[in-house]
Amino acid sequence: MIGLVLAAGAGRRLRPYTDTLPKALVPVDPAGDGSLTVLDLTLGNFAEIGLTEAAVVVGYRKEAVYERRAALEAKYGLKLTLIDNDKAEEWNNAYSLWCARDLFQQGVILANGDTVHPVSVERSLLAARGNGQKVILALDTVKHLADEEMKVIVDPGKGVSRITKLMDPATATGEYIGVTLIEPEAAEELADALRTTFERDPDLYYEDGYQELVNRGFTVDVAPIGEVSWVEIDNHADLAKGREIACLY
Repeated sequence: MIGLVLAAGAGRRLRPYTDTLPKALVPVDPAGDGSLTVLDLTLGNFAEIGLTEAAVVVGYRKEAVYERRAALEAKYGLKLTLIDNDKAEEWNNAYSLWCARDLFQQGVILANGDTVHPVSVERSLLAARGNGQKVILALDTVKHLADEEMKVIVDPGKGVSRITKLMDPATATGEYIGVTLIEPEAAEELADALRTTFERDPDLYYEDGYQELVNRGFTVDVAPIGEVSWVEIDNHADLAKGREIACLY
C-alpha cells in the first residue's frame, strides 16, 4: 500500500502564504516558520502506520515541493514520487486524483493536502478493512455540519448513497474529512468514474467521482473516526485552528 497526497491546488484564500507555496506547504507550526506543514503531518502519519512509499500530486507552485522532496524523504523514511498535474490551476481535483490512477493497483491511502488530522484517522481506515470493502471514506459523525462541508448520507448495510456539499446538513450522516482507503480491486472502476466526472465538468471534485461510482451500483463504505480534532484549511481562520490542532499531534 502507498500513501497519496493531493497537493496541486492554489489555495488563494491563504494568500500571501500561497503566493509562493502550494497550500500543503503553508506552515502549521505555532511559530509559522515552515518547520511543520500539512504535508509534513500527513507524511508523518503514513510513516507511523508503516508505509514506506508515498506519492504527491503537485501542480501550483510545484517547484516548492520538488525542492523539499529529498529532505522530506530523509525526515520520514518514505520514498516520494511526485506526479505533475498539468491542469492544476484550470481544473478541479477529480482530474488531480485521476492523475494518480496508476497507483490505485497498489492500494492507496489518500489524504487531501489541506487536512490536519491525527494518525488515528488512518488507523480507523485500516481497522475497517477485511469485509470486501473496496473504497472506505473517513467520516466525522460528531461534528455539527454547515453548508461548506463535504456531507455524506450513509444507508445502513448499503454504504454511501450520497456525497456532496449541496445537501441539507440535517439530512447528512456526517462529513467526509478528505482521507480515503482505496483497495486495488477498486482501481479500474474508480479511474473510469473519475474520468467520466471531469469529462462531464472539469470543475467537479473527486468526491463527485465517488458519487459516480455509487450511481453505478458500486459500494462505497465509511469508517467513523470518532471524536477527533481535525480541520480542512481553506482560509486564515482555518489556518489558526490548524496550528492549534497541530500542537496536539
